[in-house]
Amino acid sequence: MGTAATSRRSVGPGTRAMIALGAGLGVLAGMGVFAFDYAEGSSYLSNEPSACVNCHIMRDQFDAWQKSPHHANATCNDCHVPQDFVGKYATKMDHGYRHSKGFTFQDFHEPIRITPGSLRVVEANCVRCHEAITSEIRSHAWEEIEGVSCVKCHAGIGHGPRR
Repeated sequence: MGTAATSRRSVGPGTRAMIALGAGLGVLAGMGVFAFDYAEGSSYLSNEPSACVNCHIMRDQFDAWQKSPHHANATCNDCHVPQDFVGKYATKMDHGYRHSKGFTFQDFHEPIRITPGSLRVVEANCVRCHEAITSEIRSHAWEEIEGVSCVKCHAGIGHGPRR
């Protein structure tokens, strides 16, 4: 019979490294779950416009949208994310990452500005919803005139009149 000391297996440096790596990954995962819950991250997966005002910086845009002509017919997601499943959630992840990074490091612009990529999504959604109205413009001028933009002329429609 062996003694208790000889029957125990010693823990080598490789095993210790794996334990440390596992513990570190566990801590990171725990912090991620906590941050997602604290920031009400699951609310952003919905189509509910009130989710957008979880961040104080969006309050003016939300209030303006409530007074806008689009309030009765369009939510934030109708205009600001692509309508296909993958595009919608990929865009939501991109927005979530950029917004959380900006708010965490306080390096966002106030008032908030739309990125060129997000503007392309908004423009595509304008055309999608208003295809019958815009077909004449698009067939004659869209590609000939550089800088044709729904938002350039109709900036106050989605979020109400500019102040």
